[in-house]
Amino acid sequence: MTQNSIDARLQDLLDREEIRQLITTYCNAADRHDNEKMRSCYHEDAIDDHGAMFCGPAMAFIDHLPEIQKDMEILHHNVTTINLAIEGDYAEGEVYLLAMHRVRTPEGSIDVLVGGRYFDKYARRNGVWKFTHRAIVADWANVHSPAFTTLDHPFLAGAKIGKPGPQDPSYDFFRLLTRVS
Repeated sequence: MTQNSIDARLQDLLDREEIRQLITTYCNAADRHDNEKMRSCYHEDAIDDHGAMFCGPAMAFIDHLPEIQKDMEILHHNVTTINLAIEGDYAEGEVYLLAMHRVRTPEGSIDVLVGGRYFDKYARRNGVWKFTHRAIVADWANVHSPAFTTLDHPFLAGAKIGKPGPQDPSYDFFRLLTRVS
C-alpha cells in the first residue's frame, strides 16, 4: 500500500467521523432546544426541509424553532444506520433515525415515535463540514393519545430527568459536551 493510498484512506476516515459528529451534534441540539448549537450545524445558505412544518432556508427554520418546539415536552433523536458518500469537499448521507416526541395538545399530551431518515447534503468549507441541505423522510410513525410515557413512576425516583434547554442535567454535568465549536 502506498503512502498516497494510506493518506487518502485516513482522510476519508476523518471526513466520515467529522460528518458523524455533525449528525449527532444536530440531534443533541434538537433534543436540548439549543438553537445556537443547531445554527452551528448548517452553512449560512443551507436548506432545511421538514415537510409541512417548514421548508426553506435553514437559518429561518432555526429562527422558527422556538415556536415549533414550544409544546414539545420531550424530544429524543436517535440515529442508527449512517450511509455516507464523499467526493472531495462534498458529501451525501442517508441517516436512519428514531425520534420520540412528547407533545402538549389541548386534549392532553401525546407521544409520537417516528422512524425515518434524513437525506443530507454536506459541504466542507474553510475546513469544516456542515449541512447544505437536510430533508426529513418519514417511513413510519406510532402515535399514542393520550401519551403513555411517564417520568413520575417510582422506578425513576431520584433519577436525573432530561429537560429541553439549559435546565437539562447535562449542562451541569459536562464541561466539554455542551460547548458550540
